[in-house]
Amino acid sequence: MSTFIALLRQHHQALETQYSRQLSHDMRQAIFAMLSCKTGQQGQSLWACSACEHHESQALSCGHRNCPQCQQSTTSTWLERQKQKRLPVQYYMTTFTLPYELRALARKRPKALYQIMFSVSASILKDFARRNKLGTIGFTSVLHTHSRRRELHPHIHIIVPNGGYDAKRKQWKQGKPGYLFNAKALAKVWRARIFEAINQHPELSLKDINIMPKQWVVHCKKVGYGLPALKYLSRYLYRGVLADKDIISHDHKNVTFRYTNSTTKKTETRTLPTLTFLMLILQHALPKGLQRVRDYGLLSSGARKIRLLIQFLLTEFTHLLPPSITPSKPKAKRACPCCQHQMLCTGVIRAG
Repeated sequence: MSTFIALLRQHHQALETQYSRQLSHDMRQAIFAMLSCKTGQQGQSLWACSACEHHESQALSCGHRNCPQCQQSTTSTWLERQKQKRLPVQYYMTTFTLPYELRALARKRPKALYQIMFSVSASILKDFARRNKLGTIGFTSVLHTHSRRRELHPHIHIIVPNGGYDAKRKQWKQGKPGYLFNAKALAKVWRARIFEAINQHPELSLKDINIMPKQWVVHCKKVGYGLPALKYLSRYLYRGVLADKDIISHDHKNVTFRYTNSTTKKTETRTLPTLTFLMLILQHALPKGLQRVRDYGLLSSGARKIRLLIQFLLTEFTHLLPPSITPSKPKAKRACPCCQHQMLCTGVIRAG
């Protein structure tokens, strides 16, 4: 069992008592799913050995996207799918970050604010590409809500190929070598459009815009041909906020976990009271219906033919890409404890 889920099960009642007002509906749904994961409450899968007469059953996983025991296969499937979408050009990772002063709004109205972050960041990149006459561009946006210390720190990582497609001429237009867009210019537009979108939203408002920092942060970094950045993002997509291996000690009162300091790159530890630690992780439970990952333009699902055409146009660079294989969802596998042959799933019994 996951260490986090074990702690959650042990301290669930105390958590409800101390943080009943802070626990949102989405947090409670995540808690319910994790506490029932692999306990039999979801149902059971039935297995039979292909070589001997051994039969057994296994409790089903909850499948919740915030559960640290689930989604491993989803992560690998996403990464394989993104590999097939790669274009043989240089990539950049652009990161749009919300300032500290907006974190309270993110806690209060996360779904509305995160939707705005996606739409505004996407519109900015498209507009900058249009100004630079790159044609149609493509990118993949991934929402992260935490810092290395697991505090609330909403930001969007965007993987962008350096170039665009001219549909009229059917040509690939390469972006400037070693340069995507000016980060300071991106940050100025990011700040202005976020304010505008918040003020126009029926559920959001800014009481005092004067307390907001004048300079916001947008990073733009070259990431080679994209694969290292995709692998980096995949580690945080579907595997929970904190890996079990990083929880190095815990008792009835405290939990200690390790993290990498973003400035020094050194491993550090953080110790918190158990209930505080549980809330630290649970605050990152995403609202129902909110997509954490979104593909735009040339990297969207509907642009497969154009991507193949671009890869053909850039034929001399196709050795930089893996062979085009449509990724399939991996099937569940189990080895027979008696003879080690592969077992077959013969059915699923859902809990009533």
